[in-house]
Amino acid sequence: QDAVNVKGGAIADDVRPMLPLTEALGQIATNLATAPIAAVETEVRGDVTENDVKILELSALKGVFTPLSEEQVSYVNAPVIAKDRGVEAVLVTDADAGDHRNLVRVRLALTDGTSLRIGGTLSGPRNVAKLVEIDDFDLEVPLSEHLVVLRYADRPGVVGAVGGALGHAGINIGGMQVSRDAVGGQAVMVLTVDASPGSEVLATIAGEIEADQVQSVDLV
Repeated sequence: QDAVNVKGGAIADDVRPMLPLTEALGQIATNLATAPIAAVETEVRGDVTENDVKILELSALKGVFTPLSEEQVSYVNAPVIAKDRGVEAVLVTDADAGDHRNLVRVRLALTDGTSLRIGGTLSGPRNVAKLVEIDDFDLEVPLSEHLVVLRYADRPGVVGAVGGALGHAGINIGGMQVSRDAVGGQAVMVLTVDASPGSEVLATIAGEIEADQVQSVDLV
């Protein structure tokens, strides 16, 4: 359970809290991917890069492959699974984290030529893990066990339709945030919910709002 011996030495105190965050970002990325994965890039930014952050690449790979593998994925076998699947793994670091003290991004290059970027950070003295990026959409959503992510064309009534469908299914919403590139443009909505919606609920939401994507993510 503890990755302390992966490289034969202790993990820096600043790095350790970022392990579950990075793994969660990898899981989210895999769940939102619309094609098989060709490459995984783990980008680590900020003060934390003063330390050895190689373990965060392993954490990202663990998260990416956990939803895809029937075997238990660990820090040790995650890079082996990537190699066996022909998935290239790259680690990038930069001291500049922009508006954040530290930032982690997991980028997936997909076999259909598209890509996906999921970014997250730790916030405040309690190191609250937050989702802050999906591709070019800026967010600030505390991670929870159950998430729902929607992509759709921005227009009035979407929030009410989504809330109504989840309420009808008896699923309580803990939090919600919408990010859009322009009025009437493309939008992303992320919800934290108390239970994972089933496929029928997701299909109902997708039909009502004519969504490009409606995906639940269960962080395990």
